[in-house]
Amino acid sequence: MNAPTPRRWPQLCFYSFAALTGLAASSLLLLPLSAQTAAPAESSATVATPPTASAPAAPAPAPGGFGRGGARGPRSGLHLADFQLHDPFILPDQASKTYYLYTAGGGGVVYYKSKDLLSWDGPYNCFREPADGWANPANGIWAPEVHFYKGKYYLFATLHNNDVEVPPGGSVGGYTRHMRSTTISISDSPEGPFTLLKKDDTTTPHDFMTIDGTFYVDPDGKPWMVYAHEWVQKLDGTIEALPLKDDLSNAAGRPIYLFKASDAPWIDEEATPNAEESHRVTDGPELYRTKDGHLLMLWSSYKNSGYVETLARSKTGTLKGPWEQLPTLVENDSGHGMLFKTFDGQLELCIGQPFNNQRAKIYDMEDMGDTVRVVKFREDLSGPPLPPGARQLSQRGGARGGRGGRGGTGGRRGGAAPEATAAPAASAAAPAATQ
Repeated sequence: MNAPTPRRWPQLCFYSFAALTGLAASSLLLLPLSAQTAAPAESSATVATPPTASAPAAPAPAPGGFGRGGARGPRSGLHLADFQLHDPFILPDQASKTYYLYTAGGGGVVYYKSKDLLSWDGPYNCFREPADGWANPANGIWAPEVHFYKGKYYLFATLHNNDVEVPPGGSVGGYTRHMRSTTISISDSPEGPFTLLKKDDTTTPHDFMTIDGTFYVDPDGKPWMVYAHEWVQKLDGTIEALPLKDDLSNAAGRPIYLFKASDAPWIDEEATPNAEESHRVTDGPELYRTKDGHLLMLWSSYKNSGYVETLARSKTGTLKGPWEQLPTLVENDSGHGMLFKTFDGQLELCIGQPFNNQRAKIYDMEDMGDTVRVVKFREDLSGPPLPPGARQLSQRGGARGGRGGRGGTGGRRGGAAPEATAAPAASAAAPAATQ
């Protein structure tokens, strides 16, 4: 898939800046295969880090966090259609029987909380990026997610330093190759504050441009970070996995390769001869172990029609694979999804849609044993569905390749539009529903 049109990026960067600085009221646990809800047992964790250097000081503490999120502070009784975010992630916290929804915003990472997935309070700040670390707080933060692991909560989030090049340097399609990596932070509470575990350097290899790290614990109890290696550096983006130390403080070895974006089944179907360089995007990996023991991975990319949530399955049931690609789960400009279970055991998909001016959408899912399928779109929780084909393409011109170049303030994941945007409708009658 080709890179997006560079001239459209300034607008997206503005949206991102607005979200990150609080101009808007804003950002499963597809369990790291260790648990379906966070509990005082074993689960997952990761780090996220927002701006603090050039960012204004955090306001006076608010309930449930160390500060208020957004320009107007937290509000009560919100519905998912009421607030914009990007790359939504829901943690069902077993200890408090509370659902936590995380996203970037308010100059860092913020969360909303709910007892029933219908009525939400927030946003509350839970993380601000330190000014004395390797990343530049002014460059924004992407894709925060929180996992419970060995009695602690871990925030995983992607940080950036746009002033430090990574090999081979230069740019592609107008997007620079610079430092970008998922970090890990720790807290005693899902409400933070979260403290960065490693400030002096990246957790993934220093010269890798990586995003969207998630947490996975293998059957032997070994923790991993699974992340997307940016198309901006690779051209054909990849999904890779990094072994972590038991305390998640650093890498425990070199990463392993899992698969590449062009393995997606629609690439050959949609291919047409042209003189352009091919850019293929990998985004948002999330792992799930089915009831029959199959290891699945949700991930996102682009078809010619826009952003899509798709699915892969390990042929061996192990992280190393090999991985086979399955049909897409949800289309219609939707992606960066994750699976979680409600407190009464219902499997749900939380997804961002549409890519630009994004809202969190929820679908009832069914575990089929060897895959998962969409059962129905939860309009009662998400708001009315977006008509098929009525997608609002990201500012990238339709090829999310641009995610690598979201710009200096958070790029691709921003958005400050005050109006809600509806979700796609899902088909209930196919092993992998495509909407």
